Amino acid sequence: MKLVCYRAQGRRQLGVVLAGGIAPAGDPEAFFADVDAGLARLRGLRPEGLIPEAEVQLLPPVPAAPKIVGVGLNYKRHAERLKMATTDVPTFFAKYPNALRGQGGVIPRPAGAERLDAEAELAIVIGHRARAVSRASAMSHVLGYTCGNDVSARDLQFRTSQWFSGKVCDGFCPLGPYLLTSDEAGNPDDLSIRGFRNGELVQDSRTSDMIFTCAEIIAHASAILTLEPGDVILTGTPEGTVADRGSLDWWRDGEEMAVEVQGLGRLVSRLAR
Repeated sequence: MKLVCYRAQGRRQLGVVLAGGIAPAGDPEAFFADVDAGLARLRGLRPEGLIPEAEVQLLPPVPAAPKIVGVGLNYKRHAERLKMATTDVPTFFAKYPNALRGQGGVIPRPAGAERLDAEAELAIVIGHRARAVSRASAMSHVLGYTCGNDVSARDLQFRTSQWFSGKVCDGFCPLGPYLLTSDEAGNPDDLSIRGFRNGELVQDSRTSDMIFTCAEIIAHASAILTLEPGDVILTGTPEGTVADRGSLDWWRDGEEMAVEVQGLGRLVSRLAR
């Protein structure tokens, strides 16, 4: 099932994407409050009053994610290009709801930031509460997946030993356009993932190059904190970022960022002019 959130009559709405458009499906907060009941209701939804997708403003498919957990340096070739040693456990960092943007969202440049970079990522959306879960059971806690862009300000990120300043800025976590439920997504550890800059392909890999699988990431994260329905995990980015290409041709205002993950659509964002 392919889900979206959109704005209609000044309110956030949940929708199911069908061949003829979007079927309105109620309040997204009520859906995430009881995902099993919500999915059962949506599977019985009658496709009436479809809305053309082009006529709505798409929001992040998880419009108010309680927690956004990022994983750093999780692709083998990306680590090799950066000449950085990998670790025995995932390197986690946090983003916050202020960073969320939906399809076509505009990302403002933070004051004093000159070295902006984009990172195409597979994002996991949690559907069931997970606390200290095993790798074997981790995937049963997943609702689905969406495209993510871990926008980063490298000069802010590395001016201290903590990455916080370069990751948490407003608009630095576009998600979308869709949330594809896990039963239809296939193997999340073997999906194509691509990033584009103004239409030019700059990142081209597969999630099979990840150092830590989705199950391993969830198990490690849930050992540290409780994951709740609607939480988002960004699973890392492959090679091809400005930082690992060494070109220092940082993203400029007005440029278009795009992320494609197999089966999850194309997420487009733009840096503010």
